[in-house]
Amino acid sequence: MEKNAKIYIAGHRGMVGSAILRKLKSEGFTNFVFRTSKELDLRNQAAVNAFFSQERPDYVFLAAAKVGGILANNIYRAEFLYDNLMIEANIIHAAHTYLVKKLLFLGSSCIYPKLAPQPLKEEYLLTGLLEQTNEPYAIAKIAGIKLCDAYRAQYGDNFISAMPTNLYGPNDNYDLKTSHVLPALMRKFIEAKNNHAQEVVLWGTGSPLREFMHVDDLADACYFLMENFNEAGFLNVGTGVDLSIYELAQKIKKVVGYEGEIVQDTSKPDGTPRKLMDVSKLRKVGWEAKIDLDKGLQMVYDEVKDQF
Repeated sequence: MEKNAKIYIAGHRGMVGSAILRKLKSEGFTNFVFRTSKELDLRNQAAVNAFFSQERPDYVFLAAAKVGGILANNIYRAEFLYDNLMIEANIIHAAHTYLVKKLLFLGSSCIYPKLAPQPLKEEYLLTGLLEQTNEPYAIAKIAGIKLCDAYRAQYGDNFISAMPTNLYGPNDNYDLKTSHVLPALMRKFIEAKNNHAQEVVLWGTGSPLREFMHVDDLADACYFLMENFNEAGFLNVGTGVDLSIYELAQKIKKVVGYEGEIVQDTSKPDGTPRKLMDVSKLRKVGWEAKIDLDKGLQMVYDEVKDQF
């Protein structure tokens, strides 16, 4: 990307979009175009087309999405499918219409079948049934990958896709009703410590295995892929290392300095048993994660410890 190129980051105020913005600024890019969700409803095709017609961005990072944890995914099934389909379809089509040089579409590791072999290789996509609780979100993200590939195949558009693992870091969502597991646990342990609570409740059995990557690592990978990757399909972006939810809880307990007990509520769902990314393709392209989980958790704790 040229240093003076006009760059549109869809979702620039979210966790992923804001991390991409920080990364690009650190690399010397200055020509950005933004719209908040109040200024531009990405579900509205006419509004998105008008925006692209007016601004004519050179490069697009598609990080805008309706996101949430197990509970939100399961309750708001229609919204998760409709909103995400509309956002990606409108932006990808407008990027084609208005001659964007390159677009990066960001998805999620939930695109894989619930019982796919581990670690998850890119070729396992669409080889089995999805996890029921987040199927609408997964289907929308799969559609986004296929849309990028279709525009590449039919028109030669340089649209690429990356599927990050579970993310955490600055601008994460700490609302206990809609957050993912890591920020939810971070908040629970901080509040328990501050309130001198005897116990922290952990949803489910604690046995599911999860991989976590700091969002600054993802932003670094996104920049790398925009500079170096120009192929159909998609790349997994992760650390290649996982741990159980119970082990994660123990790590967060230690970072926070909480002295009480961890109690499990086995009436709550576990979700997918394991979601470890195979990142061998990404490593072959030339990128690896740099922030290990212990360091990343300390960074997050230092950032949010006084917020709850």
